[in-house]
Amino acid sequence: MSNYPHPVIAKEGWRYLTASVAISAVVGYFWGWWSLPLWLISLFILQFFRDPPRTVPSDPRAVASPADGRVLVVEKTNDPYLNRESIKVSVFMNVFNVHSNRAPVGGRVSGVWYHPGKFFNAALAKASTDNERNALWLRLKDGTDITVVQVAGLIARRILCYVGNGDTVTLGQRYGFIRFGSRVDVYLPVTATVRASIGDKVYATESVLAELAPAATT
Repeated sequence: MSNYPHPVIAKEGWRYLTASVAISAVVGYFWGWWSLPLWLISLFILQFFRDPPRTVPSDPRAVASPADGRVLVVEKTNDPYLNRESIKVSVFMNVFNVHSNRAPVGGRVSGVWYHPGKFFNAALAKASTDNERNALWLRLKDGTDITVVQVAGLIARRILCYVGNGDTVTLGQRYGFIRFGSRVDVYLPVTATVRASIGDKVYATESVLAELAPAATT
């Protein structure tokens, strides 16, 4: 897996920001204050593609939020990727949130599933099953399995994932990006203790969604 550099502005936004600033500057040069709406668009693009550094939790059993946003769902349900009972925690990202996605745990990528789909509002329950999405199966060293799913939204039209089957990720590693509003679903073992509640505002890597139970010993 190649290393992906993450400056303060995510590389996914460089071309959008460059084009927007260039157009704004040209319009400003010839038409002055008429360029103000274009500069506001440039400011929006700048804030959307910001990618600030984050502090990684010290607890090795912590499951960090993979995205900035608000907790939309906390429920017991079936993990459709590993076909097991699980606890699902969903984080909804609006257009003003940071959209860089980070690994909720450290482990090996044991499976990747991409599904083309529709673009319903990501806040709707059917978005998890009907929208375009990309799922990663992460296996920790002790054998614990977690599934994290990037889900496109109403406006989002591009899911980016930089890891593949067999890669190893560390807790908080930036592994993907979703453009313009979306959600991320995390499927946890039923033995996990959920720390997040519906409506909580969370931050990628820094906010702990749950704590995993200690590995069983034989």
